Amino acid sequence: MVIVGGAFDVDPRQRDAFIEGRHDAMRRSRAEEGCLEYTMSADPLDSGRVLLYERWASQEALDAHLSAMAPAAPSENAIAPLAASITIYTVSGERRLV
Repeated sequence: MVIVGGAFDVDPRQRDAFIEGRHDAMRRSRAEEGCLEYTMSADPLDSGRVLLYERWASQEALDAHLSAMAPAAPSENAIAPLAASITIYTVSGERRLV
């Protein structure tokens, strides 16, 4: 399993529009083979921050997702983040907490 976690800094006045503008991309990503979770959500404590959380069944599934995303140009009205920090984590095991 591979987890992608990150955060985007956005203008607080544009945060909701930033997330809404990515709803279609989230739907498409969730439909991809190997996608277990794909979410962008508002940070409840920081109005200028959007969190990214993805879970993929394998590195190959993530690679296919990234390849499919690369040619897609952002829409003309897309709100760009002010900054972004995204990290890929390779998971060697998992267990349920509850």
